[in-house]
Amino acid sequence: MDTIINEWHLSAAGFAALACAALLVGFSKTAVSGANTVSLAIFAAVLPARASTGVLLPVLIAGDVLAVLTYRRHAHWPTLWRLFPAVAAGVVAGTLFLLWADDAVMRTSIGVILLVMAAVTVWRRRAAGREDEPDTVTTRSGRLKARSYGVLGGFTTMVANAGGPVMSMYLLSAGFRKLGFLGTSAFFFLVVNVSKVPFSAGLGLIDGRSLVLDAVLAVFVVPGALLGKWAVHHIDQRLFERLVIAATVVGGLQLLLA
Repeated sequence: MDTIINEWHLSAAGFAALACAALLVGFSKTAVSGANTVSLAIFAAVLPARASTGVLLPVLIAGDVLAVLTYRRHAHWPTLWRLFPAVAAGVVAGTLFLLWADDAVMRTSIGVILLVMAAVTVWRRRAAGREDEPDTVTTRSGRLKARSYGVLGGFTTMVANAGGPVMSMYLLSAGFRKLGFLGTSAFFFLVVNVSKVPFSAGLGLIDGRSLVLDAVLAVFVVPGALLGKWAVHHIDQRLFERLVIAATVVGGLQLLLA
């Protein structure tokens, strides 16, 4: 443990913050998809912004696996198949962006993405409260919506692991209820995040040093996922989402002003 802390030049408080962020990843994957934007802000604040995306990705995959095991029976595969091609295009665009972005650009980009995602979440909450019939993926407008959200989700998840709020807004606007939402989201992010590993490794964002830190942080994902599985049936989600939005805005501003 001391070796890892020294190798990454972490303080005790910094490591504790990463551990809490990993726990929140597990919680978000089984309770409130998109809440891990707070974890993104913590990782980018404690670690170098560029390196933080590579360290966070395996932690997210650990959470995805737990979410799939929990909600695997509730996934809607027709929606997933329509999203994946557009997401692939977004991931490629994000990879090209990462080829030239340095640490300062990455920090600014992550901060901007966090603020945009907070705005997206507010929009999602208001759209979910409307009484209009949502577009489905079988209509022309629904297919266009899937492609648009897919490209944006692929880009944001590749650049900053921040595709959660984008996909959350899409799934809710498409009329998904809680369990269908969680099951579809779980499989979506497991497939997308695993597909990002070769790109991230090729860019030097994932290596042996980062994986050792991931192995330690993954331990904290499990209790977070168990807590989320319990909380999804008890939590006041409206209040929680407001807290997540506030924390995301603070994290984004912190990165932009640092």
